[in-house]
Amino acid sequence: MKAVRGTAAALLALLVVTGCSATPSDDKKPSAASASVRPSPVATLSGATDAAWVQLMTPMNEGAVELLTMAAERSTDPRLRSWAKDLAAGHRTELDRMRALLKELGLPSTNVHEGHEMPGMVTPGDLTQARAADGAAFEKVFVIQIREHLEQSAHVSRSEVDAGSEAAARKLAAALVEARRGELAGLERITA
Repeated sequence: MKAVRGTAAALLALLVVTGCSATPSDDKKPSAASASVRPSPVATLSGATDAAWVQLMTPMNEGAVELLTMAAERSTDPRLRSWAKDLAAGHRTELDRMRALLKELGLPSTNVHEGHEMPGMVTPGDLTQARAADGAAFEKVFVIQIREHLEQSAHVSRSEVDAGSEAAARKLAAALVEARRGELAGLERITA
């Protein structure tokens, strides 16, 4: 039990250390959409790990889908192009489930991590870098970014499995951990 609490603390510490929180800063006013959503009791205290996980994984997957879509269109390696297309479809399905979970937990659908750079998060800067590259240079940028995303999202999801309290979130996180294992293996086969 002590290890589970430690894992939950580590997940929440990651969010705090990187400057992420579920509440807007004093200099930013909440949008009308986020102001109308009131967190449920689950999302406030007992489900803090669940809330932190789904609020992190949603934008992580959104950025990854953009990068994967780009790779599916631009990669010169047909195996990498096909893998990216399939992975983008899988990430879109995960996003649908994450967005439903955000709603179920009473959390805003806005990206509370906007502007934060964290391991595994495909940022606008990463996307700009990928757009500027061609051929092998693009594929190198893509592989580095997507590998980091897959590894980090698996790591964060394992923390949710170990420390989360909401069954739906833990189930989705467990499925994601398993999916990432296969996705990383597929990437290694292509890039070996």
